[in-house]
Amino acid sequence: MQHVSKRNINPRAAGEEVVSLLSIRNGVPELNFTEMLPTEMSVKIFSELDVRSLCHASVTCKHWNLIIEGSDNLWRSHCLSALAVSHREVDGDRSNGLSWKVTLVRNYQKSCVKRRWLKGKYSNIRCVEDLPPNSMCSLDVETWGEILEAELER
Repeated sequence: MQHVSKRNINPRAAGEEVVSLLSIRNGVPELNFTEMLPTEMSVKIFSELDVRSLCHASVTCKHWNLIIEGSDNLWRSHCLSALAVSHREVDGDRSNGLSWKVTLVRNYQKSCVKRRWLKGKYSNIRCVEDLPPNSMCSLDVETWGEILEAELER
């Protein structure tokens, strides 16, 4: 016969430390992992999220928001990935003292537009009226040069 051990998560039976980590939702106690783990571990977990998921996680609760907003490294990795439009713009934002998150937000739409153009999403467009919304934005000369080269190769 197999013995199954059940943890007692009843707040009245738990020690004071565990009680402070419990939240009650619909009468069921829940644990918030970010309050139980060192901040460095929570940051490591959050670093596995993509940009959209990271933004959603930051509005989940105040504690998650404090960790995510307080860790510039979480945003740095996304900013330096394929999302960054050009190193010149990122370097300019950083030299102006902007955080990695602000730099990412400022360049996110540009990077999406650049990525779509480079993938050829707009290659068969014949006139301006055929362009979908949000398919154009101001890009630097270097970026438009990359897009033109990609279009000429197609």
